[in-house]
Amino acid sequence: MSVVPASIIDPLREEFLRLLPVRPDSHPLGCHNPRIADAVVFDRLVLALVSGMGYERVADRACSATTIRRRRDEWIAAGVIGHLLLAVLRAYDQMVGLELEDLVADGCITKAPSGGQCAGKSPVDRGKQGTKQSQLTAGYGIPVVTVPAGANVRDHTLLAETLDEFAELTDRLDHAPQNPALSLDAGYDYQPVHTTLAEREIRPRISKRGTKTPIQTDGRWVVERTNSWMNNFGKLRRNTERRRSCTEFFLALATAIITVRSLIRRAWYTHRWDTRPRSPRIR
Repeated sequence: MSVVPASIIDPLREEFLRLLPVRPDSHPLGCHNPRIADAVVFDRLVLALVSGMGYERVADRACSATTIRRRRDEWIAAGVIGHLLLAVLRAYDQMVGLELEDLVADGCITKAPSGGQCAGKSPVDRGKQGTKQSQLTAGYGIPVVTVPAGANVRDHTLLAETLDEFAELTDRLDHAPQNPALSLDAGYDYQPVHTTLAEREIRPRISKRGTKTPIQTDGRWVVERTNSWMNNFGKLRRNTERRRSCTEFFLALATAIITVRSLIRRAWYTHRWDTRPRSPRIR
């Protein structure tokens, strides 16, 4: 039984396999062991993402842990996950609409017991190794950009890199909002942030430092909900990947799953299709 509902994982798997580059069989004798199906490895990676288990735990007789790691690295090098995420966001934008005129950003700290390139001493966990995710969401809370860094990196120092990736994404989506608004908490109330937003023609909505501001102000609560969605994945809640590329791979895969789930829920009331679930509540 799949750890993700079939209505979500089936279209993702189909699109992912379609995006994979053709791998010719060049063995001169044709007598080598058959290659494990890409669909089998993809399902194991989804299981590792959702459960947070190590590759040895998700492996079985049909697919070894070594095969999972090798195929993961092969797909990272090919950039397939980036194309999948772009296709998912483009589909959401066409059917429902990405509310890119009202953006929200915030940071979220998770555990990283194995250390690595995206780990640092966590200021909220007695100096243990942790990862910070700089999350930028659309108005409804759809995650559009997630930048990983060490837990000891301050939120406002990651904003410029986050906005750079957002600008690149909007160019690929052909959906560049004019003078979007960006809601931020008091942790971003610094002059470099105001300067960065002014240069990018982004209207700031930043809570003032030293004042208590409700989380409902300017719709900032949606990014907290998105962080909760992301932390539902065991691999992100307790990151054991040491390389940044692997962390980014699982972040993109989690973003694709969240976006498809939200797309089905919102399109359920306005669209009809053959595999439409009987209820918008997908379990």
